[in-house]
Amino acid sequence: MRRLAAIFILAMCTSACGADRPAFQTLRYNEDWSALRDSEQRTDFFDSAKYIPFSTNADWYLSFGGEARLKYELYTEAVLNQKPADDDGFLLQRYLLHADFHATPYFRVFGQLQGSLEDFRDGGPRPTDRDDLDLHQAFADLRVPFSGSDELTLRAGRQEMAYGSQRLISVRESPNNRLAFDAVRVLAHFGDWQADAWLGQPMEIDTGIFDDQRISETTFWGGYVTGPVQFVPGLRADFYYLGLSRENARFARGTANETRHSLGTRFFGKHGALDWNFEFVGQFGSFGNADILAWTAASDTGWTLADATTQPRVFLRADIASGDHGGSNLGTFNPLFPRGAYFNEAALIGPQDIMDLQPGVDFTLVKGLKLTTSWDFVWRESLDDGVYGVALNLQVPPGASQARYVGTFPSASLAWQAGRHLNLTLNYVAYLFGDFVKQSMPNQRNGSYVSAIATFRF
Repeated sequence: MRRLAAIFILAMCTSACGADRPAFQTLRYNEDWSALRDSEQRTDFFDSAKYIPFSTNADWYLSFGGEARLKYELYTEAVLNQKPADDDGFLLQRYLLHADFHATPYFRVFGQLQGSLEDFRDGGPRPTDRDDLDLHQAFADLRVPFSGSDELTLRAGRQEMAYGSQRLISVRESPNNRLAFDAVRVLAHFGDWQADAWLGQPMEIDTGIFDDQRISETTFWGGYVTGPVQFVPGLRADFYYLGLSRENARFARGTANETRHSLGTRFFGKHGALDWNFEFVGQFGSFGNADILAWTAASDTGWTLADATTQPRVFLRADIASGDHGGSNLGTFNPLFPRGAYFNEAALIGPQDIMDLQPGVDFTLVKGLKLTTSWDFVWRESLDDGVYGVALNLQVPPGASQARYVGTFPSASLAWQAGRHLNLTLNYVAYLFGDFVKQSMPNQRNGSYVSAIATFRF
């Protein structure tokens, strides 16, 4: 134990005292540690594992990385159809270890193991809580360079995917198990623009050892283009098409095979004190014998008071996603593969059949310590549809109430980046349900959610 403590203290010190380092990425395969070929840049305790040369050719090297995350969660009251743990809460553990082998600048292989554990939860683990050990990612890249920084990369294998604000395509960071796909992708980079295209299937989480498999009933394909809009200062734009095919998809109106096409755009950026993020999506397709016609609009607008002591950022987030109005078309929006904690860390409600307004403030208390507070107000978009969870599961069916108001969710999050490798986060969310939930589920009581998270990365 003393030896482990010494290693931890040394890692914290070197992370604080060393030179500028590559940042840890949401997608760990996007990290570039080739600068460590210069031995003078190796100032961190873990650098001996971040760059291991394979020959005198500096382009042949191996890089290791990993993560250990402990997460304590407590729901004070049973909430919707999610049975909570007992009064003492429950513990989640997640471990990730990856290896990134580069053989010349034109070929590399990336692999990652994931192990996720759950303890003390009444009723056992939820679907995203446990996976004893599995091959989470395993893919190969073939890179074809052109002039300048232009290049084309073919990527094939099991891999994580994340685009834009991760409203529709996410690694699902907050739950205990992250999401991966078995996919083939083409990644093109030309000038300031990037264009990706893919075909794949999401991975199913099975709790045993090396037993995860593709969800053969679901196929996902699409294309995504992103880059700057030169004639507007600070503006960037995304344009995308996403296709999804699911067998036995379930919505409030029933169960049927679903083929859905999504066309979307996102405009985002920052200019002076103002930042913005607006996204618009339209969906069409078929659900059994019915057609699909659905849509969403989402926004996040902020203003930073840079001269104030805590540099507060005042923001307003607003979302609307269509529900089903009972006509010949299925109107329920499908968020595809969204963030696991879409509106807050309690992850009670997903972005289907909702309207919400969420004002809030971010504070930088000291360097590395950030406090975020917000108050989310949620209504149904359609009185003929219900309330869904983030996993597209129907939480509260329609019919028992004609009320629109779903509830209010005040929240606070305190995040401390304690050195380069360690992050500590405390989350609090209160769930104060409105008339629709109270009338549909008379036994549902208001409550609160608390979580404490410690994440170590190298």
